[in-house]
Amino acid sequence: MTDLALYVHWPFCVSKCPYCDFNSHVRAGVDQARWRAALLADLAHEAAQLSANEPGGRRLGSVFFGGGTPSLMPPETVAAVLDAAAGHWPLAPNVEITLEANPSSVEAARFADLAAAGVNRVSLGLQALDDAALRFLGRAHDVGEGLAALDVAQGCFGRVSFDLITARPDQSLAAWEAELARALALGTEHLSLYQLTVEPGTRFATEAAAGRLVLPDGDAAADLFEATRAMMRAAGLPAYETSNHARAGAESRHNLTYWRYGDYAGVGPGAHGRRTDRDGRGLAVTRRRKPENWLAAVDRNGHGIEAEEPLSPHDRATEALLMGLRLREGVDVARVAALAGGVAPIDWRAVDRLEAQGFLARDGDRLRVREAGALLLDAILPEVVTG
Repeated sequence: MTDLALYVHWPFCVSKCPYCDFNSHVRAGVDQARWRAALLADLAHEAAQLSANEPGGRRLGSVFFGGGTPSLMPPETVAAVLDAAAGHWPLAPNVEITLEANPSSVEAARFADLAAAGVNRVSLGLQALDDAALRFLGRAHDVGEGLAALDVAQGCFGRVSFDLITARPDQSLAAWEAELARALALGTEHLSLYQLTVEPGTRFATEAAAGRLVLPDGDAAADLFEATRAMMRAAGLPAYETSNHARAGAESRHNLTYWRYGDYAGVGPGAHGRRTDRDGRGLAVTRRRKPENWLAAVDRNGHGIEAEEPLSPHDRATEALLMGLRLREGVDVARVAALAGGVAPIDWRAVDRLEAQGFLARDGDRLRVREAGALLLDAILPEVVTG
C-alpha cells in the first residue's frame, strides 16, 4: 500500500492577487487559538475515517501546507498540526513536509521557527524577477526582498522551490529567457513555471473583459513554453509535470501523490481529499470553502466536511488518466483498467493517430505524452480520455 499524503489549507492572505482564484481570503484578524483547535479537530476526524477504512494503518509520506499564505501561520500551529499527524499515522523515514510561503521579510523572519517545527521543504511565491512585473501581478514584495527571503530559505530548509509566472503581457521571448537564466543561477532544485491564465472571478478577468488586459497570443505563448522546456532540460531540471521542473530526485513527492492518483487527506477550508475504503471503493471528500462556514461546521460537528461522494470506477479511472498524463512518466494503463473495473476509458484509435503524429508514446503498459505533445496537452486529453 502506498504512503498517504496530507494537505492542510490555511486560507488567509495579506492581500488578494489579481490573478488568483484559489480559496484565499483577507481578514482583519484571525483567532489563532480557535483556528489551531479547529484544524486539529478536523485532522482527528479525517484520521479516524481513514483508520476505519484501513484497519492495518498506513504511513504518512508527505504533508503540504497550502493556501492562502501558510507562512502567515504561527509556527506553533504548524508544530501542533505536525505533532498531531505523527500521532495519527507513522511517519515515513523521509517524510516530506512542505509549506508555501510569500517571500516577504516579515515571513522570512519565521523561517527558522518553521524549520524547527518540522518543515523541511518550502515553496516560495517569487512569481517574477522583475519589479514592474511584480507590481502588475499585485505582489507586495520587490525583487530584492524576494531574493533576500530566498537566501534565508536556503539557509533554513533542506529543500527549496519557487514559482515564476510567464506569458505576461508584452513579455518578449528574450526577456523571459534572461529572467529564467537568472532564476536557474539561484541554485534551487525545483522550479514551478506557470503561464499566466485569466481565471473567472478574478480581477484580471474583469480587466480582460474590459480590454485592459491582453495576454500573449497563442504563437507567442507556445514559443515561451517551448523555450522554457528547452532551457530547463539543458540545465538538468527537466519537466516532470506540465509546469514543474526538478533535478532527479527533487520532485515534489506530495504533488506526485496527486498526479499518480494516490490517496490523500485534506483538512481546512475548501480542502479536498480522496479515500479508498477497505473494499477498494473510492470516495471524494470536500470541505466547506468559506473560512467562517468551515469554522462553524467544525464547532458544530467536529469536522468541516461538506460532502463525501462515492466515485464510480469510471470516474476514478478518468481522474487517474487526466492527472497521470500530465506527468512525463505517463500512466500505467493496467492500473487504470483495474480502477475502471476492467477496461481503461481510453480511445485507442485516437491514441494510434496521436502516436503516429509523434504526440503520444506507448512503452509496454505505460502511455505517456511525448515532448512534442506537451504543448497540446489540453487538446490531447479530451481526444484520448473517453466519457
